[in-house]
Amino acid sequence: MNIKEQEILQEFSASKAILKGHFILSSGLHSDTYMQCARLLMEPKKSEKLCKILAEKIIARLGKNFADIVVAPAMGGVVVGYELARQLGLPTIFCERVSGEFQLRRGFELDSSMRVLVVEDVITTGKSSLETYDLVKKFGAKIVAEASLVDRSNDKNLEEKMGVPIISLLKIDVKTFDEKNIPEELKSVEAVKPGSRFLKN
Repeated sequence: MNIKEQEILQEFSASKAILKGHFILSSGLHSDTYMQCARLLMEPKKSEKLCKILAEKIIARLGKNFADIVVAPAMGGVVVGYELARQLGLPTIFCERVSGEFQLRRGFELDSSMRVLVVEDVITTGKSSLETYDLVKKFGAKIVAEASLVDRSNDKNLEEKMGVPIISLLKIDVKTFDEKNIPEELKSVEAVKPGSRFLKN
């Protein structure tokens, strides 16, 4: 981890965005660590600072004028999608779950001429991202890359799996466990579901 990444990690820690306990992630996997990016994004100046760094990182890799629009999955991607789009000078929309499937609502539209940057707050398994990709492709739009604040997938082949460049502000190594392989010390801690996927109306 380089100096800039250490400084970024310190920003997350100072914002109490790194939670410890027993968490069931939106992927269904269990973990002793949860990245609650909303805690950091609640402070506009921090959001601006970190998304500016991420925007610079994206432009360094993809150049300027690489996309026409940002699409973010709700809820986690909405704020970071907005601020990153602002930094890149792009419009932004978000998709949200209706009966378990991502849809565009609120008059949001895509068309086949658009080049799309997908933006997440945290990538764990990439499941939400892939569901967002499927939605974008239904409109015939082209996904050119994905960006996130945090990549905690521990997947060296993530770009190959996703099929597009993946650009993250911070990569961290956090273990996840499926239902059958939860460590004993984690089993003794009550599990909570902090993500929005499990919310009921």
